[in-house]
Amino acid sequence: MNENRVALITGGGTGIGAATAQELAAIGVKIVVVGRRPGPLEDVVARIEGRGGQAMALPADVVSYEAMEEVVGRTVESYGRIDLLVANAAVHDVSSIDAGDPAWWSELIQINVMGVLNVVRAVLPHMYRQGAGHVVVVSSVSGRVTYVGETAYVSSKHATTAFADCLRQEASPRGIRVTLLAPGLVDTPLADNPYAAELKKTVQPLRPSDCARAIRFAFEQPPNVGINEIVMRPVKQVL
Repeated sequence: MNENRVALITGGGTGIGAATAQELAAIGVKIVVVGRRPGPLEDVVARIEGRGGQAMALPADVVSYEAMEEVVGRTVESYGRIDLLVANAAVHDVSSIDAGDPAWWSELIQINVMGVLNVVRAVLPHMYRQGAGHVVVVSSVSGRVTYVGETAYVSSKHATTAFADCLRQEASPRGIRVTLLAPGLVDTPLADNPYAAELKKTVQPLRPSDCARAIRFAFEQPPNVGINEIVMRPVKQVL
């Protein structure tokens, strides 16, 4: 039953993370949202609780493995288990290689790549003890193609795409389902940049709720069914 299942969502205060939290709460899943800013997390929790759901906000930085260990520990202490991890936290960059900010690139890689590795590392031993679980890694179609203008971001998403498949090969024999979600342009705060603004002139972006429904679809499959990858683009997006 969904009311006995628990989802932990990083980057849960806005965009895809917030939409996924509300989508899953609507079917009775208990929700833990994680992010660096308490305010947006509390807003998501309030919306869920206002509709009769159960949710908890745990402000934390995915760059810190120790913080992710604490988040997992507090989730298990409060709810007893973790059935679904949505590793969603990410940041963005638009720059040329010759003029980009290496300090920001370093922070981006820490959040987008190490943030995913850290939270999965913290959750996976618990899922192994349960004998079941589901990890959704939110990447991007930018993890499948290359182009000019978002080099650091594209590189980070190629890394998380590769990590998700490594995780699937390692964890699926132990009963853990792994899904890579690779959306195209989504109308989130990450899309508030000149590159996305140009694309929006010809393309109607996906909504965060579109991605949330895709995650729910993968999560609601029978236990023996693994949806390994979902690639979704706005209809007119070519790249």
